[in-house]
Parts: sequence; C-alpha cells; structure tokens
Amino acid sequence: MTSQTKVIAISISSILLLSYLIWTGLSPKSPEFDTLVWSDEFEGEGPIDTDKWFHQTQLPPGGSWWGGIIQHYTDREANTYQKDGHLYLMAKKETFEDQGETKEYTSARLNSKFAFTYGKVEVRAKVPKGVGTWPAIWMLNKNINEAGAYWEKQGFGTTNWPHCGEIDIMEHWGKNQDFVQSAVHNGSSFGHTVENLGGQHIASASDQFHVYVLEWTDEKMTFSVDGKVHYTYNPAVKNGDTWPYDMDYYILFNIAIEPDIDPNFTESPMVVDYIRIYQ
Repeated sequence: MTSQTKVIAISISSILLLSYLIWTGLSPKSPEFDTLVWSDEFEGEGPIDTDKWFHQTQLPPGGSWWGGIIQHYTDREANTYQKDGHLYLMAKKETFEDQGETKEYTSARLNSKFAFTYGKVEVRAKVPKGVGTWPAIWMLNKNINEAGAYWEKQGFGTTNWPHCGEIDIMEHWGKNQDFVQSAVHNGSSFGHTVENLGGQHIASASDQFHVYVLEWTDEKMTFSVDGKVHYTYNPAVKNGDTWPYDMDYYILFNIAIEPDIDPNFTESPMVVDYIRIYQ
C-alpha cells in the first residue's frame, strides 16, 4: 500500500468513525467536566440541608399547580427527609389544607440554592411507584418569573416560561413504568407539544438506583442513563427561542400527582443517593 493510499484509507476511517459517533449520539470531543463544584450526598438524618435547598410551596394563581396536577407541595419533614445517606421525597395520599385550598395528596418540590452555566449534572436515584405519580429531576433558568420560586424571591424573576428555558433531565410517569424521558422546553417547542425530547426503557426504575446525567456545553446538551445516551439537543440555529441556555440554571426535584392517580395509592418516595455537579 502506497503512502497516499494509506492517507486516503485513514481519512475514510476517520469519516466513518465520526459518522458513527454522531449517529449514536456520542461525541468524539466529550468535554472534561472533572471539577466538582456543588453536591449533596445526603449524609444527614432528618430535615434537608436548607443551606442548599429551598422548599417551593406557594400555589400558582388559581390554586393549583400547572399541568392539572392535584397535590400540595409542603415543607414538612413528612414529605422531605434524609435517612441512611439518602434523600426521600415522599408522595402521600392525605387530606391537607394550605393557602385556602384543600387537596387529597401531598409531595415536595425542592429548588437548589446553587445555579450555574454549563457543566455535568449527575444524579443517582430511584423513582416512586404508582400510576399517576410523576417524578422529575430538572432545571429552570433562575430568571423565571414564577412567584414563590427561590430565585424569584432573590429578585431574578424577569422572564415568563417557556422563554426562560427548561431542561428536564429525567421524568417518569407511573402509567408507563420503567420509561424515562428527557426534554428541552423553550420558545420554539414547549408544553404538551414539545418536540425536543427522547427517552429509553430501563430496568427496575423504582427498585434500583440509576445514574441520570446531563452534559451541557455552549453547543449542545446530552442526556443519558447509566452511560447510555438517549437524547442530544443541538439546534442548528441558536437564538432566543431555541437556546436560552447560556445563563445560570438551578436544580429541581419534585413528585407531581396526576388526576388519574391509582385510587389504591397510599405513598411512595423518590429516593436520591446523591447529586454532583461538575465543571
């Protein structure tokens, strides 16, 4: 084989490898996010660390949370606590009155008091069981204009959803057990008609811990579970509608309850082993 032939062969191999990596959702230039900048290992017992987390409980106008969900979020230890090195967010069937509204289910919604731009989010967690449960690990721009959110209380609320941007690292619906999904909401695609999404089936999402990861750069976002990529968001045109993702975002954990909740449901937790953010 001549030197010129070898060069051509190597070039073709490189092109084929690059095409394969793009097709599988992998990147030949994965960023090295190796500096731990914020974490919670949930090593305490009892209440959560309020230096790191804020309970978001204020109901939106109208007295119910968006999307038709039917629970109260509370700041009670019954709904959020640490035990044996884990965080428990507990969804419960119980009559509870708050802010002049009586509801038949309670849960919790946490906002992180840490916000950042670009990096790797890694969360090891188990999701609750039960048709009608809707747990999520996600992110919002700290500029969201949402009364009662932590960063809005700090004076950053300037932009309405979805134009602020939303990043869903993991969502799970009890009616579709063991299927997890990631999605990106913004001015170009949002709500029930969101097109920017992908997911995968995993084994025993409620009985075994899985590692949910977002890698976020100034170019794209890549979502995976246990190292297997299921969605990459990399719009060809990046503007205010498609890419409001060049600003600080914060973490949310919550369990919502849908109206079709199993009538036999009593309680079930989302259990988080750790969250680690690298840059």
